[in-house]
Amino acid sequence: MDNFYRENILDHYRSPRNFGKMEESDLSYEEENTLCGDRIGMAIKLGTKNNKQRTIEDVKFMGEGCAVSLATASMLTEKVKGLSIGAVKKLKKEDILKLLGIELTPTRLKCALLPLEVLHKTLTLAKDK
Repeated sequence: MDNFYRENILDHYRSPRNFGKMEESDLSYEEENTLCGDRIGMAIKLGTKNNKQRTIEDVKFMGEGCAVSLATASMLTEKVKGLSIGAVKKLKKEDILKLLGIELTPTRLKCALLPLEVLHKTLTLAKDK
């Protein structure tokens, strides 16, 4: 594993961005990876861009888990702030792997994809997609 990416993951794990409770959210959802016990919840405050396009104005996550799942949640929440719901729904496994910059075992891949799964499921709760 490249040292830069290892340090970046550890930095996001030790000092996660957007970690905490959101007092007034529009959407929230939580899920657990029963294989490893990682648990991630997300809360989203929606906004509007150009008076029509729904965006993610703010996003917070909470939970507990391994360095990979928490670091991914931190990086992902940074990436999606300000993006349209449509753009966020298009994010895929490859986007997460690019964020992390490392190869993962199948077990760690499930840890890394949990935050994306939670984010996508949270957005399905939006009434006007």
